[in-house]
Amino acid sequence: MPNDSNAFFDCLVIGSGAAGLTLALRLAEAGRRVAVLSKSRLSEGSTLYAQGGISAVLDDRDSVESHVADTLTAGAGLCDEQAVRFTVERGRQSIEWLIALGVGFTRAEDDAGYAYHLAREGGHSHRRIIHADDATGRAVETTLEALARQSDAITVFEHHVAVELIRDSRGVRCLGAHVLDTATGHVRTLAARDTVLACGGANLAYLYSSNPHAASGDGIAMAWRAGCRVANMEFMQFHPTCLFHPQARSFLISEALRGEGARLLRPDGHAFMADHHELAELAPRDIVARAIDAEMKRLGVDHVWLDISHRDADFIRSHFPAIHGRCLELGLDMTREPLPVVPAAHYTCGGVVTDLAGRTDLPGLYAIGETACTGLHGANRLASNSLLECIVFATAAADHMLAEPGETITPQALPAWDESRVTDSDEEVVVAHNWHELRRFMWDYVGIVRTNKRLERARHRVELLRAEIHEYYGSFRITADLIELRNLALVADLIVQSAQQRRESRGLHANLDYPNRLPQAAPTVLVPPPRPDPVQAAAR
Repeated sequence: MPNDSNAFFDCLVIGSGAAGLTLALRLAEAGRRVAVLSKSRLSEGSTLYAQGGISAVLDDRDSVESHVADTLTAGAGLCDEQAVRFTVERGRQSIEWLIALGVGFTRAEDDAGYAYHLAREGGHSHRRIIHADDATGRAVETTLEALARQSDAITVFEHHVAVELIRDSRGVRCLGAHVLDTATGHVRTLAARDTVLACGGANLAYLYSSNPHAASGDGIAMAWRAGCRVANMEFMQFHPTCLFHPQARSFLISEALRGEGARLLRPDGHAFMADHHELAELAPRDIVARAIDAEMKRLGVDHVWLDISHRDADFIRSHFPAIHGRCLELGLDMTREPLPVVPAAHYTCGGVVTDLAGRTDLPGLYAIGETACTGLHGANRLASNSLLECIVFATAAADHMLAEPGETITPQALPAWDESRVTDSDEEVVVAHNWHELRRFMWDYVGIVRTNKRLERARHRVELLRAEIHEYYGSFRITADLIELRNLALVADLIVQSAQQRRESRGLHANLDYPNRLPQAAPTVLVPPPRPDPVQAAAR
């Protein structure tokens, strides 16, 4: 951990997943000085737990046009086709870059066709998912992490939480961020020519989530408070198959199982997906998640079953070693019996509005990965497009920074963090209570299926919570839990506002009061309220 309290960097990257580390390495290769901020260990985050793989056109039997079409179909008419093509066309070179770095993707079992094994997942018309067994995220993350630690140009700040972005005196440019060192409780000031939000989504707004603890919407919340627009926050993707087990509430069962023939079953053993969609288990995630939710509610059960035991046991063990091993630890043998599964909040399709270089509304501030809304995902993310987006847009942002370097900023020119009027809290239970209440009502009222009344209730409760959190935040010294709660409450409010504005059902957003899809698709864009000019406010 660095000893300097305040420092200047060419780029400050907030987040250490595939997007953040890719950008850091790209800049470091060009000799730029980069700081990478991680809430926990450098490798800890959503990327580490990604199972399925990365979608890209790699086989001669596949095509860019087919991948584009599949993405547009999954996005339910709301994708930005320019962003889709931009991403898909850069798929192969992104994979080749990862292979050159040493990511150990699974090789093909024969010499015919592409050299690496390609899986097929829901919504894809071809096998185009390159993977490292069933632990692709771990293979990518650990490779990038090792290279970042070896780079003399990259300074790693582990166990540091971003508190707030710093803007210039007129509020028109990002100059860096205040960050909390959770080991000491000290707040550092990190100045940077460019600042990048690569800190994931906001899936912890829900009681059941497949994501690690870090996914609390920090980047989206900080960007909103800094004056950036956010879009499509109503589209929260629920992964259809999270293991239902008290000791593994966030363990995903990859949809690659369904790509290899796994079937979703009712308690009586009936395979039900064909009753809901012509593609059955290979339907897009939103359809599968709603089908499971509907079966659970209709039957009054707390989970359904996912069964791949009809496949050869050696095939299951060789293709899904991590999932098979973890299930065995929990007393479940997927080679012999079905697994209990439920949907869980998995991916935030909306986020901070950016262009194709990752630029936000605030000069000097970029957003990439799940934090951003590029237009790629529309109303529903196609399986395994997320890691692809991370690599593609991290590279694009790095290229833009290298082509147009920003101005030099010194830490001395930035305002220091002010703790002169706060005290240590003696009521930490308030944070824990509010955290649980927020996630519970978001799950109950703003979940897989919504109604106007549920959304009204959620909006009322989130407003009350935010007022209470605001008072608490202004009175006590900050902690990591308080920072995350503050951000999560804000992002929950943005999700509810977006859901209330969409008067139709489309993609991941299903409202029983508006069951039909409107003829024209339009993004939901929220604009922060205008803020007074800091210079004029100080003069008054």
